[in-house]
Amino acid sequence: MPEQTPAPVRHIRLTSHPGQGPAGAPVIRWGEADPLQRGPIVGTTSNRGQRNVVGTHSGSYGVYRALAVAAGNLTRGHRADLTDTAPTDPVGPYPAWGEADRIVSIDPWGASVQTVYADYLAQGYDIRPTIAVTKAHIHLPEIKQAIAFQRLAIDGRVLLDDASAAVTKIAVEPVWWLPGVARRFRVSEAELRRALFEETGGMYPELVTRSDLEVFLPPIGGQTLYVFGDVRALADPRVTLTARVHDECNGSDVFGSDICTCRPYLTHAIEECIHGAQQGGVGLIAYSRKEGRALGEVTKFLVYNARKRQQGGDRADKYFLRTECVAGVQDMRFQELMPDVLHWLGVRRIHRLVSMSNDKYDAITGSGIEVGERVKIPDELVPADAKVEIEAKIAAGYFTDGAVPDGERLASVKGRGLE
Repeated sequence: MPEQTPAPVRHIRLTSHPGQGPAGAPVIRWGEADPLQRGPIVGTTSNRGQRNVVGTHSGSYGVYRALAVAAGNLTRGHRADLTDTAPTDPVGPYPAWGEADRIVSIDPWGASVQTVYADYLAQGYDIRPTIAVTKAHIHLPEIKQAIAFQRLAIDGRVLLDDASAAVTKIAVEPVWWLPGVARRFRVSEAELRRALFEETGGMYPELVTRSDLEVFLPPIGGQTLYVFGDVRALADPRVTLTARVHDECNGSDVFGSDICTCRPYLTHAIEECIHGAQQGGVGLIAYSRKEGRALGEVTKFLVYNARKRQQGGDRADKYFLRTECVAGVQDMRFQELMPDVLHWLGVRRIHRLVSMSNDKYDAITGSGIEVGERVKIPDELVPADAKVEIEAKIAAGYFTDGAVPDGERLASVKGRGLE
């Protein structure tokens, strides 16, 4: 991943589409530290004169909104009533919010439009939050098991009497500043725009006809963050932060499919986050919608069939070859944009990263965030059918197998006085 570069000198773009400014759509000056100088993100479909982005709010759910309008279930032009929707926990602002190339894939002010853009809302601008922050309790059988085996203990603050964990839950929709995204991937903005236009079947012609619109609301899934402990502590490098960045795997995460290690690693990380929060630290799970290495679930299941049916059965040395035969590429998750949400939270140091992925580690450290120890999944949590995946990824360099040894993990558990 390339090193962060200084914010570029801004140039005026010539366009045949007037209207930005006081009489029309608000101007966006990405990277301005003052939200009013930066300007609101307006992806409304009801007043095109207000729009200052390509795409619409709600990402992939915009298609469902269209269906609701077509079916007559939703009034065209409905304005959201944002009364009492403000975040339960304030986040930022942090210095990275004012660094144009530090955060390029989410709107730093997306959680606080109700307050920072109150005047715009009062004037009738249709501005929607792209980030929401709330409180919740999560119930997991693996956490109940950890309590039963005395690896965790109920404390009434992080772990409650019913064995649920108290969390702050944050939903994040993608907001792409195209010049910055292009620089992350070391391509020209024109190349990026053309590829986005062509590979979506021409869904967004403004990508190639409106070079003056620099912000794109892509029709993809976003992220959900689960914070164990004080959200503000994430920005304090003196507070021990245990974190996992996890990419979606519906089959394992939700339904417990045993062909991969996704749910075991996720629940192991949650246990580590809870323990860290109970010890005075803070825990973070960043969950990204990138199903099947961002290849999609249909492609993933086709690859499963190809792997199982090949001569000699499922083999580590053919693991990625079968994926490339079907999808043309091994992995499309591209972790270059992943650290943005960490910078939004003010994270400067992750003391314990529950991951063996070199791609994730390199992306995080390459963005300027320090990482201490890396915690591997204990061998006993790897399902038998998933050992091929682990062997293949280690052989391909996806994983570093030199994270915290099992003996140290056992010592850590015993050190809690809960063995």
